Amino acid sequence: MIRRIARSVLPPLLRTPLPPPPPSFSAAAAAAAAAEAAEDPSSFSDAPSEPSTPSSPIPARAANHPPTVEEDAIFRGFEVGSSSPGTEESRVSRLEACHFFAREGRLKKLRAVLTQMIRQDGSGSAPLFCKLLLYNFQDWDCCCTVWDMLANVYARSEMTRDALFVISQMSSLGINVSISTYDSLMHSLRTADVILDLYREIGARGVPYSEYSHTIFIDGLCKQKKLREAISFFQDLRGRKELTPCIVAFNTLLSGLSNVGLVDVAKSFVSMMLKYGFSPDRFSYATLIHGLCVVGSVVEALEFTEDMEKSGIEPDVVTFNSLLNGYRILGMTSEIPKLVRMMILRGLKPDLITYTIMITGHCEQGSFDDAMRVKEEIIARGFQLSIVTYSVLLNSLCRSKKYHELEDLVDEMESIGLDMDVVAYSTLIYGYCKLGEIDRALEVCRMMCCKIAMPNSFGYGAILTSLCKKGMIAEARWYLDSLASNGQLVDVILYNIVIAGYVRVGNVQGAVGLYKQIIKQGITPTIVTYNSLIRGFCKIGQINMAEGILKTIELNGLAPTVVTYTTLMDAFCRVGNFDRMLELLDEMALNKIMPNCISYSVIMKGLCKQGRLQKAADVLTYMDGNGIHADEVTYNTLMQGFCEVKDKEMAFHIYDIMLQKNLTPTPVTYNFLINVLCQKDQLESAVDLLNFLVDGEVKLRKFAYNTIIRAYCAKRNPYKAMLLFERMVSAGYEITIRDYSAAINRLCKRHFVSEAMMFLNMMLSFGIFPDEKLAAVICLTLRTGQNFRSLASFHSLLIKSGIASINKQEVHI
Repeated sequence: MIRRIARSVLPPLLRTPLPPPPPSFSAAAAAAAAAEAAEDPSSFSDAPSEPSTPSSPIPARAANHPPTVEEDAIFRGFEVGSSSPGTEESRVSRLEACHFFAREGRLKKLRAVLTQMIRQDGSGSAPLFCKLLLYNFQDWDCCCTVWDMLANVYARSEMTRDALFVISQMSSLGINVSISTYDSLMHSLRTADVILDLYREIGARGVPYSEYSHTIFIDGLCKQKKLREAISFFQDLRGRKELTPCIVAFNTLLSGLSNVGLVDVAKSFVSMMLKYGFSPDRFSYATLIHGLCVVGSVVEALEFTEDMEKSGIEPDVVTFNSLLNGYRILGMTSEIPKLVRMMILRGLKPDLITYTIMITGHCEQGSFDDAMRVKEEIIARGFQLSIVTYSVLLNSLCRSKKYHELEDLVDEMESIGLDMDVVAYSTLIYGYCKLGEIDRALEVCRMMCCKIAMPNSFGYGAILTSLCKKGMIAEARWYLDSLASNGQLVDVILYNIVIAGYVRVGNVQGAVGLYKQIIKQGITPTIVTYNSLIRGFCKIGQINMAEGILKTIELNGLAPTVVTYTTLMDAFCRVGNFDRMLELLDEMALNKIMPNCISYSVIMKGLCKQGRLQKAADVLTYMDGNGIHADEVTYNTLMQGFCEVKDKEMAFHIYDIMLQKNLTPTPVTYNFLINVLCQKDQLESAVDLLNFLVDGEVKLRKFAYNTIIRAYCAKRNPYKAMLLFERMVSAGYEITIRDYSAAINRLCKRHFVSEAMMFLNMMLSFGIFPDEKLAAVICLTLRTGQNFRSLASFHSLLIKSGIASINKQEVHI
């Protein structure tokens, strides 16, 4: 079994002959080396429990017996740099000292010498040491102890490949591995799947598990997020009485459960601890408090903190940091300084983590100035900010679109010599892309490539996404192709971004071309790739091609997602094919794909278009009854349906439901409500609603103003229309010729010539000239009303403004 584990980690072994073994050193040399090691205090360090001496001796063999071909292959399979004779002589001398310490039972000094040797030679040195032990010390006393300690030291040094290599050699030589060494190796491999094989190997070899073995294995399962298996293993051992529960085992489970937010389950294990007579210790409380804060249960975390103090355990900085983080998660940044003051009053000094949490809280609340104030306080207290703290600040500046402050912070990081990591670089690249500074993002990307490593998909993806959002699809394609041609790793995620970019600008042919290219390159498309293609074909009205992509998805063994079906359903809804839309809904049910909020919004839109408004309302009721959260778009869809049939009461009823559900109505919501009031000739009510929203500082679109302005014009009340138009201009909206045209056209249609000319003069005062269509309407109105003087003046204006394509008959005096 151990060989199988080793093979899964170690490289293939070569089979080449070994040179003759060097002569062994004398006992005098060993004593001298031991004396030298004893005089060097840096060679030794205190260590935890030492491995017990293995009971099985190495098979007897003559000292000068040459190695077998298999042994030679094993040693040469690991690539080891050549050593000078003096260096190898020094290694052998120290190994002689190791055997001396092993024979004397001085295991701490044995560990210290081996640790020093391993640190000097580093990872990959196991074959060299195994060769030296086999060729020079195979008939020495206590050689088994040295072999076992060598494996143990490698395991504790996190050099698992070397530890596995040594253990595999011990297995072939018949040397038993101590449980201490197995425990150390399990601890090093606790995040890897092979820990299960190693645990079983210990039992298969008949090595008695230590009191830590089971706990280390449970910790490994927890680290791999296999909480169900960890709990089941713990309960099975407890049921078979193979495990005597201890505080360490309970704390291990508490930590694993709390870290993934399963605090209720963790609390049940606290109850079990108490039944076994164990009181929670500092680690138990700290773990639970951290878990409760992460899930937002700060009040309960504070209660546990009080229990902790009642038990005689004073909260430390770690505990307070957990509470601070809990307040941050809840957005209660105003409470954080109070808690920090409480820390200081208790004689605790805030650490860098404390300040980083404070900075993060301020940044998340948009209070960048407060975050910078805390940063200056940190520096004044003598702390050196970490890259994590700076990354938080960078991210905040990027989200706030503060370009100059971002540049200043980057300069500050460079001035103090702080090396940026991949996360910081990626944050900076993303930030520059969000600010539209593509050239700067590319510059940072090149800097990252030179200083550390290649950016990940996040870094490249941010650049490509930004280019595509700006409509610079040609530049995005060039950048993608240049990455590939320069040997960079271009994965399907990056291709998906550019394919989606092509679709966004309506260039479906470009998207299909790039899709064919990745197929030729042997890159497997994902469901995201196909969803983009489906969206593209639906966008240009080629729904049959989109359905063909759906069949391709199934042929390639991929599963359509809710996005796939919803996109197709929306396309059929737009063209009025409601039967096919509902058929796709049935297909989703057959494939056990749950419709989401957007899917139901599409269905409601289709039902509203058919005039089946009550059915559409029933869909909303169904969503609410089945725990499907309807968003603002869903409610707006239903509201639009009722507004189109001028059902004001139902439209406002839906609005009331939105407020009851704590949903924030969007500008579109208010547009619908104002429009339905205007349709019902309730213009004053529409104005009252507009005033109410403006007084409440609700952000509106100018559509709300224009709707009432057009209604005033249609109802022959041009003066109120002009007053509201002036309000719209004063509110700071960007006014275009379309806004003026909407009012002037309606006034001209109803022969309010003087009022139309007043709107025209207002338009001209803002430097906006009529286009050909509006000019033709005004000319026709003036000519029909025989207002020839105004027509002549207007004709002169048209000539000055360069509009020369007006029909001469329309401007004829």
